[in-house]
Parts: sequence; C-alpha cells; structure tokens
Amino acid sequence: MLEYDIALSFSLFFSEICKKNPLGKNGSIHYCCISIIMYSKILLAVALAMGATASAQTALSLDQCIGIALSESPVVQVADMEITRMDYSRGETLSQLFPQVNFGANYSRMLAKQVMYMNMDGFGSAGSDPDTDDASGETSKARKGAGNENGIKMGLDNSYQIGFSASVPLIAPQLWKSLKLSDTQILQSVEQARASRLDLVNQVKDAYYALMLANDSRAVVQESYDMASLTHDIYTKQFAAGAASDYDVLRTSVAMKNIEPELLQADIAIKQARLQLLVLMGVEPDFPLEISGRLSDYKDTMFEETMLLDSDFSQNSSLVQNCIQTRMLRDALDVQRMAWLPTLSASINYYWNSNSNGSPFKNFRWSNSSTFGLSLSMPLLTGGARLSRQRQAKVQLIESELQRENLEHSVGMQVDLAIDNIRRNVRQISSSAESVAEAERAHDIMERSFAIGAASYLDLRDSELALTRSRLAYYQSIYNYLVANSQLELLRGTAPIDQYKSIR
Repeated sequence: MLEYDIALSFSLFFSEICKKNPLGKNGSIHYCCISIIMYSKILLAVALAMGATASAQTALSLDQCIGIALSESPVVQVADMEITRMDYSRGETLSQLFPQVNFGANYSRMLAKQVMYMNMDGFGSAGSDPDTDDASGETSKARKGAGNENGIKMGLDNSYQIGFSASVPLIAPQLWKSLKLSDTQILQSVEQARASRLDLVNQVKDAYYALMLANDSRAVVQESYDMASLTHDIYTKQFAAGAASDYDVLRTSVAMKNIEPELLQADIAIKQARLQLLVLMGVEPDFPLEISGRLSDYKDTMFEETMLLDSDFSQNSSLVQNCIQTRMLRDALDVQRMAWLPTLSASINYYWNSNSNGSPFKNFRWSNSSTFGLSLSMPLLTGGARLSRQRQAKVQLIESELQRENLEHSVGMQVDLAIDNIRRNVRQISSSAESVAEAERAHDIMERSFAIGAASYLDLRDSELALTRSRLAYYQSIYNYLVANSQLELLRGTAPIDQYKSIR
C-alpha cells in the first residue's frame, strides 16, 4: 500500500502545479491541459494497479466461486436429498422380500347369542334337569330361545385372542422386477443431480463473467468521466484567468454530466451482477465479494481453446436422462408382464385364545393354537386390465425412443450453433482489439494536436468517445465469447465438477 500512496501523492503534486500555473510555462492554453491529462492517466493507472494488487489477496477466482456454489447452493443440496429419498424408496421395495411379522390382540363381547335348533324329540330339556346349572353356570331355561322356544344358545360372552402372524413371499416375479426398476430410478436421480450441478456451473460462470463485464465497463466509463471532468476543471480555471470563453466551460460541463448517468447505470449493473452471483453461490447477500482478473485475461487462451473445440455431445445431460427414462419404461413394461405369472407365499400364525361368561376380567381359560400355510395366487381373468396396462407401457416406451431421436437432432444443432458463435466471437474479438489499438493511436494523435492548438476540443472529445465505444465493444465481445463457451460446455456436459469441488 506504500507504493499506492506514493502514486496518489504524485498525482496531487501535479494538480498543485496546475493551480499555480494554469496557462503553462510558455503561456499556452493547451500545454497545461495536455500535460495534466497525460501525467494523470499514467499515475492513475499506477495507483489502480497498486490497489488491485493489495485487494487481490482476498478476491475469489471463478473456480473458487464455483466450488463454493457446489457445496453451499440449496439447488445442489435438494438434488442430493432426492438421491437419498430414492435410495430409501428402493429399501422400501426391498423390504417386501423379507418376512412380515405382526402382533395382534382382539377382544369381542357377545351381545346376542346365536340359537341352534335341532329336529329331535325332547330337545328342549337337552337331557338334563331344567332348574340345575350346567358346568358353565348357565341354566337350561337361559339356554332356551325367546318365547320359551326349543333351542340352544351358542357361544360365550367374552372372547379373547392374542398372537403373532408372519408371512413371506416365496415366488414374486413382479416384485423382483420392481427392484430393478428402483435401481434405475436411483440412476435417474443421480443424473438429475449431475444436471443440476452442470446448470449451476453454467449460471455461476455467466454471473461471474457478467460481473467482470460490469467492472471493466465501469472502469472505461470512469476513465471517460475523469477525462471530461479534468478538461472541465481546466477550462474553468482558464475562464477565471480570462483565457477561455463561457461557452467552453458550459460545453465541457455538459459533456461531463452526460457521462454521469452511464456511471450510475454501471454501478447498478455491478450490484445486480454481484447479488446474482451471491445467490447462486448460496451465501448471504451482504458477503463482501470481490472477484479476481479481468476479461482481457482470457484473450491469451481463447485461440488455443477454439482450435480444440469438440462437437461430441454424448454426455449431454438431457440425452443421458432420456436414455435412463427409456430404460425405466422398459423395466416398467417387464413389471406389467410379470403380472401374468403366479405368486406363492408362506404364512405362520400363533395365537392364544380365551372364552368366558360373565365379567370380562375373570374366568380366563387360555389355550394356544398355531397354523402354517402356503398361498398360491394365479390371476386368470381381470377384465383386460393387465393387457391395457401393458399396452400403455409399450406406447410410453415408443414415445421415449422418438423423443430421443428428436432430442439428438436438437442438441446437435445447438452444439453446432454454439461452436459457430464461439468462432465468430473470436473473430469479433480480434477486430475489436484492432479497433481499440487504432482508437488509442488516434486519441494520442488528437491529444498532441490539441496540445499545440491544431485541434479543437470537439475533435478531442470525439476521439475520446470513439475510444470509449471501442473499448466497451471489445469487452462485450470477450464476454460473448466466454458465455458461448460456457453454453457449449453445458450442452456437451463436460464441466469438471469433481475438480471444482476440490477448490474452496
């Protein structure tokens, strides 16, 4: 920071010279103007370079921003959670192959007992004394039906049942195919997560490039404003000394104020681009984000990258997802076909039973029972439902294959267009670079001409505007190239995601 302060001190020193001698050493109006302009540009560039070196230690590179986004963005976290959810869904399907054990308890109270009748002589007394109680404590009269009809009431007041039941599928073809379908669904979730990461990388790159464009454009506009402001100050001092007209002061003031809205728009663009990048990175909006580098830093590598462009899009996420979707539909068709096959399951039950009369809290008489069985189920007739579901699955499979053919044509066209845009942007960058060089040379010539009085202020201002426009066009062409290159990377699905994850 010491060098930075020294450069600013020199700039203030030359300003003091201008105040003390506004007309210059030889009394020329133009000499002082051109001297201050040239020295201020040099010292301002040195000061900015020193300040940029001091702040670059905390600035984030593009790879660092992408690495933070891949680890902190909610979009990626949601995609990873979806993979976990599908894994749990597969476990749910797999659990159906294991024994299912249940515990149950049942109590019922007899409200009206069933009466049994038999066509036999003397059935009413049932061969016993009608006034004596039987072993169950119930009299013969109570056992008769309503209206003193001959009959026997069946059952007891209280019934209890407690026990365990277990079942396991032995032959379940449809369930076995469902497991394969679950595996394919997990693959689809994994690919969707990869697609989310690829899209996030592309968005972060675009936002980062937009912020670089906004910063570089702001610097160009600021330089133009500084030049206009400096010229206005010079003419103001000359007007005070009687060496310039009021019109010259007003003209330079209007030129300076016309640039102020552009500065405001540039500041807004920087803020919007920074907020967009912060949102994509998944960090707080008040995070003090600073980026490293400039758009012109990519000029040295773009020609080599353009020569190595590849049109292979086999890793395109949309095509991969379509392939997995076709596989899922094929597995779903197999599941529907398995519905025609029989299923076999085994079951075992073990219960404790008790029956009693009177109070439900006494006279318990427990006895146990157990059963084992096999269940065979073979569907014979379902009204054509299985056949309709199978035909629907076939139609969906054909639709997916047709969609893949159309998707391949569409992606191939987009890849060719992206490559063509990249090559056009490279040519545009070369043309814009030549334009900037010519505009700088013309501006230097006009500065010297203005210094000796051979050119007017309008000529100098025209050269400054031409230089500003050429620089803005140059940075815009580099931005377009970078965005087109990022779009091609997204279409091809070749972003090095694992490499970005290791950079924080």
